[in-house]
Amino acid sequence: MSHPPPLQQRSAAELASGYSPSIRALEVSSITAYSALLVALGVKVFPFARHVPWLVLLAAVLGYLAADFVSGFVHWMADSWGSVEMPVVGKALLRPFREHHVDPEAITRHDFIETNGNNCLISIVPLLVAYFLPEGPERPWMLFFALFTGSLVFWVMATNQFHKWAHLKEPRGVIALLQRLHLILPPAHHSVHHGAPFNTYYCITVGWLNYPLSWTRFFPSLEWLVTSLTGALPRKDDIGEASARLLCPEPMGPSPQQDPSAGC
Repeated sequence: MSHPPPLQQRSAAELASGYSPSIRALEVSSITAYSALLVALGVKVFPFARHVPWLVLLAAVLGYLAADFVSGFVHWMADSWGSVEMPVVGKALLRPFREHHVDPEAITRHDFIETNGNNCLISIVPLLVAYFLPEGPERPWMLFFALFTGSLVFWVMATNQFHKWAHLKEPRGVIALLQRLHLILPPAHHSVHHGAPFNTYYCITVGWLNYPLSWTRFFPSLEWLVTSLTGALPRKDDIGEASARLLCPEPMGPSPQQDPSAGC
């Protein structure tokens, strides 16, 4: 049986150095814009939403589940594709994920802005769409969409905070209780993702969807499709080309007998 070659990852210091003043400014701007839009959306829909509390509750629950899937999909994309050398996207969005694999506890040293800026950035466009759509009693589906979007982006923003708490050495109080109840991401559950080559259990809001997505081989199947169509190797930039070729996915999962020199 072939054994994976050593992972060719960048050093934690090199990746951490990519957090520049311009990225910091982008994160501050994103959090400011996100907060303003979320409040504006809440003010706009409140007169209608207060008459349908059941719709608010439904949107909150579905938004919570959708955020778990979105966290997994974005996490998979950022872990698997692209390079930290890419302009803007590489340094602002991909670099933190690659740094996290090399130094998982670095996230516990990040402040609120560095922890949550990225998620606020990707939430701005959905918030704009929800805000400018017409809502009212005569348009219940538009109202539901606005409520669902507000719930979704709220939980998306909270995702990295839950992720950060999952890496605390000794979580306490309400945080520890919510983790034990598996209402936010528990440390033991998330630790599955941190075994090299970091290719499973991507969902990091609460982690519930990791079970069905893993069972159905959702992400390996997507990787196989992308590689088949483009020739791109998932995680090449993170773990090195040799390891990426050895672990290249097949329709029913990776083959442990695959010759890494043979390609995918």
